[in-house]
Amino acid sequence: MDTVAVVCYEGFDELDAVGPYEVFENAGRAGAGWDVTLRSVRETETVTASHGLRVEPDGPLAAVDADLLVVAGGGWNTRGDDGAWAEAERGELPELLATAHDRGATVAGVCTGGMLLARAGLLDGRPAVTHQGAIDDLRATGAEVVDARVVDDGDVLTAGGVTSGLDLAVHLVAREWGEDVAERVTREMEYERRGSVYREPGSGQR
Repeated sequence: MDTVAVVCYEGFDELDAVGPYEVFENAGRAGAGWDVTLRSVRETETVTASHGLRVEPDGPLAAVDADLLVVAGGGWNTRGDDGAWAEAERGELPELLATAHDRGATVAGVCTGGMLLARAGLLDGRPAVTHQGAIDDLRATGAEVVDARVVDDGDVLTAGGVTSGLDLAVHLVAREWGEDVAERVTREMEYERRGSVYREPGSGQR
């Protein structure tokens, strides 16, 4: 697992993307051999997040063969023209996620980014969680809703509300690079992990 793509789009929640991005970058400084990039759905110079932050992505998602994709949520419940709901309705991002997973990438959804995984068909028959405001929508898919902050089913992971992206990212660092690296990251960020991590028995790394 060498290349990490944190996926953003118009209306994404800032912390959903920036939190994991910072964890992964700090993990690189602590010994993890990851190349971390910020990727947009389409070719664009800037992307504007839900609270107005404007970011410059490193390029479109289709231009990189990432080993790990982390998908931000945001805007699912408002059903607006931007955000996770809009991206699910457009269909391009779910298709990109399904294609990446089919070629062997691990895909993780933060908050309602998990609903984009569901729309891609990646949560069918799998344990999963999302933001509490979208839990009923998740139950209406083929996913098995789990009461946990982070759900690890091997090559597909999900996390609950906005700040759970930090716990998802730290968990992935620990899983892939060991607890020593993860502890160095949490010390650097002065962050204490919260909540439970659910791992499906026998899931492993698929």
